[in-house]
Amino acid sequence: MANTLYNGTTCRIPFGDQCRAVNSVSRHVSRSLSFCSNLSTLPLKALEMDTGKRHVGVTVVKAKTDFDELGVDISLSPRVNAVKPSKTVAISDQATALVQAGVPVIRLAAGEPDFDTPAPIAEAGINAIREGYTRYTPNAGTQELRQAICHKLKEENGISYTPDQIVISNGAKQSLTQAVLAVCSPGDEVIIPAPFWVSYPEMARLADATPVILPTSISDDFLLDPKLLESIITERSRLLILCSPSNPTGSVYPKKLLEEIARIVAKHPRLLVLSDEIYEHIIYAPATHTSFASLPGMWNRTLTVNGFSKAFAMTGWRLGYIAGPKHFVAACGKIQSQFTSGASSIAQKAAVAALGLGYAGGEAVSTMVKAFRERRDFLVKSFRDMDGIKISEPQGAFYLFIDVSSYYGREAPGFGKIEDSESLCRYLLDQGQVALVPGSAFGDDNCIRISYAASLTTLQAAVERIKKALIPLSSGALV
Repeated sequence: MANTLYNGTTCRIPFGDQCRAVNSVSRHVSRSLSFCSNLSTLPLKALEMDTGKRHVGVTVVKAKTDFDELGVDISLSPRVNAVKPSKTVAISDQATALVQAGVPVIRLAAGEPDFDTPAPIAEAGINAIREGYTRYTPNAGTQELRQAICHKLKEENGISYTPDQIVISNGAKQSLTQAVLAVCSPGDEVIIPAPFWVSYPEMARLADATPVILPTSISDDFLLDPKLLESIITERSRLLILCSPSNPTGSVYPKKLLEEIARIVAKHPRLLVLSDEIYEHIIYAPATHTSFASLPGMWNRTLTVNGFSKAFAMTGWRLGYIAGPKHFVAACGKIQSQFTSGASSIAQKAAVAALGLGYAGGEAVSTMVKAFRERRDFLVKSFRDMDGIKISEPQGAFYLFIDVSSYYGREAPGFGKIEDSESLCRYLLDQGQVALVPGSAFGDDNCIRISYAASLTTLQAAVERIKKALIPLSSGALV
């Protein structure tokens, strides 16, 4: 089985076939097509797997300084070369290009709600434009929005902040990146439970820190084992990243488990926690959300990141925020002041309206969550009925992360051998015309991620295509 190996990533705990190497150069050894960003504009025919007569999806990074034909030094920063492009973005771009070329691809790769931004939020943005609210805002965000965020965090999360402990950014991704840059020094270690959101390890690398991958198991609903966490903490451990509800698994950390983690964190003065809570409102009862900073002794150790993209269907508005001790948040603000400055004035007015919809987003958000739950239930039942697939039922977010490793090693007629999650996704795109994301992008090559941020009708069609495409593999011989 082929594995994706991460440059500069440390995996201290044996991860089965999911993590084989330490400090190794990224490579891909299967015959399947690699999802590279430079393939995003190719038609389906050009994306078909070759038999070796030509190179497909190969990126070469030269170690020495390189010059083009004009004699210009085109070498890149080693820090940039160490960062890998996002596979979720690359696959989404490829699927979009195929649709634009007339190929009826069902796109279940992107992590984006399929709902429109609720009308009161959109109207607030429109009114901001009409009323001339189109100039720069303070770097950390408007006082109005930061006060509204403080109120939300107090009422919904049980954590108290003042406006000077909030920095509003151009999306939660910027908030997360600035937090890592602000607290990590070269040589520090960032502990990341796997499966992980694709950007976490790359954020660590941008800070010249080392991602340390902590594996989890589908049998444990992809929740970390506190004993394993404790065993990998060293004097270089600086940051633990938690994401609940999780992208890509939909797992939700119960309060009792978070309390166990907090007791471990408390033993290590250097260790901080970066709590990514962007999916907090997309959660399915009886699961409940607990903010890590609300636990005893954790307020001073926690940087909480949230935003408006997921719960309020505001992905294009680009607005997120970080809350934490002033010392750390001010450092994030300093980075932002030299990087992008303040976020959009229009988006901030819309965000105030979003927070005014009521507790946890009110009826507008609960309606979306009800639809997500219906879709989740359909997919869980559908894939549980399929042979060779293992499932952990997601308790939040809008992703299903299924174990499909039983299909690895099988020969697909007219395609070739299914080596790993990447080649299986390539096969499903070619044969089923369904775009999914390989688990290798998230640190678990046994799985693939399905986004159910699509209509139930679309998901029903996708399941039928996937079932049909998997039939030849079910009967195919292992090779």
